[in-house]
Amino acid sequence: MDAPFANALLGWKTSKKGLVPNTADTDNAASVEIAAGVLDVLSVPRGVPTGVVDPKSGRPLERAVADHLRLELPNHDHAREWDVRVAPASISSFVQYSHLNEVDRLVKTNPELRITLGRDYRIKPDVTVGLPGRTDSNLPFLHAAVSCKWTIRSDRVQNIRHENNQMIRHRRERLPHLVTVTAEPLPSRLAAIARGTGEVDAVYHIAYDALDQVVRELASDGRIKPDQLDAWKECMGLGRVRPFSDLAPTLARW
Repeated sequence: MDAPFANALLGWKTSKKGLVPNTADTDNAASVEIAAGVLDVLSVPRGVPTGVVDPKSGRPLERAVADHLRLELPNHDHAREWDVRVAPASISSFVQYSHLNEVDRLVKTNPELRITLGRDYRIKPDVTVGLPGRTDSNLPFLHAAVSCKWTIRSDRVQNIRHENNQMIRHRRERLPHLVTVTAEPLPSRLAAIARGTGEVDAVYHIAYDALDQVVRELASDGRIKPDQLDAWKECMGLGRVRPFSDLAPTLARW
């Protein structure tokens, strides 16, 4: 199912090319066509600006995802003390990564370490889901790190992979769920993050059902190239792009 907040965020924005979907790449005809179709399926009216004011900032999506998880996670597992936060909560404030505070202290005082290690381990996920840590620690356990990307571009894909690789590399104890939430309409761009060797557990789309319907219809009508349908089928086959409604149950189950 589509996210309950999808209609509040998705809409039309004013651009140099007139009103366009606020998820579309206006320089890509397929992106505009698919994004417009998704809005039609969601019954978002054409002709007037709607949706979030500044979708590029990503902040409305982060807040919506966090609010949803705060509401839904207790419904799926009320026994656990869920702690959902929006950035800037650093991973070093969680049990698995608390040692990075000492690493950071040493790096700051040692130029050679700074050159060798860099400082890109100081990651602040868009949304964190914490649970109570061990009884011998006052720090929470990082259960999930959620990267919220309004749309997917090549630089954002690399940023997600890089940050998740850092979390994989530097963890102590169990790895948190590493997931992405997006509203990207173009299947080929979704495939760019869905493919890979495990840096991302899954990509959750806030308008999954609508996108599935639109991509299939536009491909059958010849209004988008077949490679977009192929990319969408690949994403579904990989199991890496999933409906947003699966996110809370998945996090609560494991």
